[in-house]
Parts: sequence; structure tokens; C-alpha cells
Amino acid sequence: MVHDAKTPNWKAETPDEAISHKEFINNIPESTIEYDHVGPAGIFRSPYVFGAALLASFGGFSFGYDQGVISLILVMPQFHDTFPETAPGHSRYGFNVGFMTGMLELGAFIGCIFFPYLADRVSRKWGLTVATVFFCIGAIIQTAAHNYESLVAGRFIGDIGVGTLAMSAPLYISEIAPPNLRGSLLVLEAISIVIGAIIAHWITYGTRAIAGEWAFRLPFLLQMLPAVLVGGGIHFFPFSPRWLAMRDRYEDSLHSLAKLRRLPPSDSLVQIEWKGILSEVRFQQEMLRREHPDSGALKAECLQWFDLFRPKYFKRTLIAIAIPFFQQFSGINAFVYYAPTFFTALGQSYDMTLILSGMVNICQLVAGIPTFLYLDKMGRRKLAIFGGFAMGVPHIIMAGIVGKFSSSWDRHPGMGWFGVALIYIYVLCYAGSYGPLAWTLPAEVFPNSKRAKGVGLATATIWLANFIIGVVVPEMVIKIGWGTYLFFGLFCFAAGIFSFFFVPETSNKSLEQIAAVFGDNLVKEEKELRQRIAEEVFAGSNTGTDIKVQVGRIDGRFLLYD
Repeated sequence: MVHDAKTPNWKAETPDEAISHKEFINNIPESTIEYDHVGPAGIFRSPYVFGAALLASFGGFSFGYDQGVISLILVMPQFHDTFPETAPGHSRYGFNVGFMTGMLELGAFIGCIFFPYLADRVSRKWGLTVATVFFCIGAIIQTAAHNYESLVAGRFIGDIGVGTLAMSAPLYISEIAPPNLRGSLLVLEAISIVIGAIIAHWITYGTRAIAGEWAFRLPFLLQMLPAVLVGGGIHFFPFSPRWLAMRDRYEDSLHSLAKLRRLPPSDSLVQIEWKGILSEVRFQQEMLRREHPDSGALKAECLQWFDLFRPKYFKRTLIAIAIPFFQQFSGINAFVYYAPTFFTALGQSYDMTLILSGMVNICQLVAGIPTFLYLDKMGRRKLAIFGGFAMGVPHIIMAGIVGKFSSSWDRHPGMGWFGVALIYIYVLCYAGSYGPLAWTLPAEVFPNSKRAKGVGLATATIWLANFIIGVVVPEMVIKIGWGTYLFFGLFCFAAGIFSFFFVPETSNKSLEQIAAVFGDNLVKEEKELRQRIAEEVFAGSNTGTDIKVQVGRIDGRFLLYD
């Protein structure tokens, strides 16, 4: 039987015309490797890879849980009694609260700088486990803390784990997912963040009724459970076939890929995807040897970070930094961390602000589910463009009504509720666009040899921008009021403009095919090297297996047959 290289339907037993591997290889960048349906049907017909991606995405759950916990704990009287530095009456209240909240991002930023080396050396799976250990140590310190300094230290250590968990999940998911489902499976990270925040919010909402310190210590303690589940459970699933290929474990790479696709190693689509992986890995390894000859391990590691800013990779790096940056400067975590503050500023009562704050993350979940199901049909580019403008509109309107009615909400309660609605509209637009895109695009755009560091840089951008937002928003709300919304709205419009000019469409392409999407302009020598390596791999040499893909053509179409 035969697969069509562009549309993998069964065609015939033998080709009318045999062709060279070279001719077929030149056709690969325009081909689509599609194992099954796109969208919900494909997701639920791929339960094994869905299960692996779902478990890995629980790294994001830990990040969301931390966000959801801190937003309510910050307004608990029990918390203020134990840590008076965080009480509104303290002389350095704004800085202390912002600094403690920002420790999440600072610790996570540092974790992202060192994790790529770990992910490349010991695997994406073991990297998740190491991150879990840091996270649990930090959670224990936070639970037991009795002064402000130890609480901040616990958050810093634990959030090294948060950052690496949130980074390693999309890295692992992108490398195990089939091309036609990769976008949807990467959205699981954003959905898990939201679910974690929702669960944490309502757990903390319930524990606030506890009279003593366990009102906030219990939520701190419970955050270890999902992290332990990820760190231990991920070892029931395969290693990334791309990581195995990078470690020259070719046979293991093939069997890992076949297991993930639930097809035999000899299947034609498994073979073409696998050999595409091997070709790209070997090409990147050879280029690394040429770019950094005679470099020691430490020097080579540092130079590879600088490689991300070389002309060859700069457009990818620009997208991988800009999309997460715009995600954070759209204002989402200002509302997640300080939602009660914003709703209070709109004239809402204390109890109502807590309920409305919980609804912020429920809105994120509602909007995130359709994106999870249909991202690979919608595509990334249109979502990035229209999502930016859609987020900006409610911010601008909000700036106007806050500027006009901020001193008279009691006389205009309807405008206060209109402001609440605008916040929810913004959150819905965010969760359907930049919420998932900031985790999806950076995990797709880099070649195998640069992916861990590229995703690390993108995730570090999230944490650094998030740290800035966490620290400055309390002061912004106090000092510039309505200008806070104008500030975020302008960044949203900038995101849409940037995406129009720079973001390409990456849907339904294998990770190895995305190089063509970016229009890599290889010099003649590099083209010849890539061609030679691909021909060797597709001919079956030096791959650790004698299985070969047979190539032919019927009615002008390139075909694979066993």
C-alpha cells in the first residue's frame, strides 16, 4: 500500500515511475505529514500521545496554582497578621507585595537559563523530575515560613522549579506530537495553567474561613501534589525521539516515535518523519562543529546561546521573544495577581471582588478550550494578528471609563459593572490567542539543536516580563490609575502589528519542515551539506537500521510505499 506524500491517503501497490531520493527529498519541505484528522477527532484518536502531553502540561498547572494562591493570600487578614510587611498599612506595602509576588518570575527566569543544558544532557523527562525537586523544596519552605525573608526565599527556590516545569512541558510536547496535532497539544500548557489557577483560587477561597495560619499554609502545602505527579508519572512515557536522535540513539528514536504514533516502525509516515528528524539532527550537529570548532564544553554551551542572535536564527528568536513579551504586557497577570485590587477600584465590595477574581480564570478556561480543539485548523498567524487588536479594544475603553468615573463609582454603579465586563472581554480574547500562542510558537520555530535554548529564552522572557509586571502594577494603579489600562492597550495593538509583519504560519508542518517556512537562506555549501546528509539518511546509511523508504510517483504525485 502507498501513502501520498502530500495527502497521506492509500493509493496503490507500486508506483508507475521510480524516482531518486534526491528528487523526493527536495519535495519534503512542501509536504504535510498528517497521520490522522486535524482537530478534536485527531486528538481523541491519539490517546497515547495525548496522555503524554497532558501529563507534561501539568508543569503549567503548578505555575497556575502558584498564581491563583497568591492573589487571594495577599488579601487574607491571617496572612497580614503573620507577615505584617504585606499589610496595606505598612510603609513599604507596595514594594513588599510586588517583590514577593515577583519572586515567582525571578526564580523561574534563573531556572530557564540553566535548564536547557540539563534538558539537552539528561533528557526532557529527567529535566521535569529535577524541576519537581526544586519546586517541592520551595513549597515546604513557604509552608513552614514564619517571617517575610524566609517566605520570599521559599518562593524564589520553589519558583526555579515552576519556571523549569513550565518550560520543559512545551519542549517535550512539541517533540513528541504529530505535526497535525502539535498546536492543539501545546495549548494544553495554557489550559493547565488556567486550571491550576482556578483550583488554587477556590481552595484558598475556602481555606480563608480557617481562623489560624493554616488558612494560607494549607494551600501552600497542597501545591506539591501535581508537581510530584508530573515528576514521577512522566517516566511511564517515552523519551523524546528528537532528543534520542541528538544523543545518537537512532534505533531508540525510531521505536519511541513508532510507540507515540501507535504504528509499526516500518510504517511509511513513521519512516519519513523519523528520517526527517535524523537528517535535521545530523545537519545541525555538523553545522555546530563547523561554527564552533575546537570549543570546550562550557565555551560551546555559551556560544550556542549567542547563536540565537545570529542572522540565521534572529527572526525565529525575535518571534520567540516578542510573542511571550506581548503576552505579559497585554496585562493578563496584572489581573491574575491583583484582580481584587482592580475590582475594588471599580467600586465592588470585598466579598464580591473575591468572587469576581475567581471568574477571571474561569473565563480563561472557557476561551482556551476552543483554541485547544481547533488551533491547528485556525492557524497561528491569524490568531496572533487579530488577537492583539481584540485585546487592545477593551483596554482602551476601560481607560476612558476609569478616567471619567473613578471618583464616583457609588453614583454610577452601572459603569462599574461595565468595567468588570470589559475586563472579562479582554481575558476571553487573551485566552483564545496570546495565552496559548506564547507557549506554542517558541516551541515550534527553532531547529532541534537550538530548541531547548530557544524555548528557554522565550520562557525566560515570560518570567522576566512577568516579574516587571508583578513589581510595578501596584504602584501603577496607585499613581496613574486609568493610564494603566492605556499602557496595556497600546502594547496589545503593538502585538497585532508585529504579528502582521513577522509571524509566519507554522500549522501542520513537521518541526523539520518549519525551516522552509522561515525561508532559510543557506549558502551553497550548507545546501549541499543538507542535501548530502538527507540523501544518506533516506538511503538508510548510518542510521542504525536497514529499513528504507521506497519512493515513486503516480500521476505526478510523490508516493511512499512499503
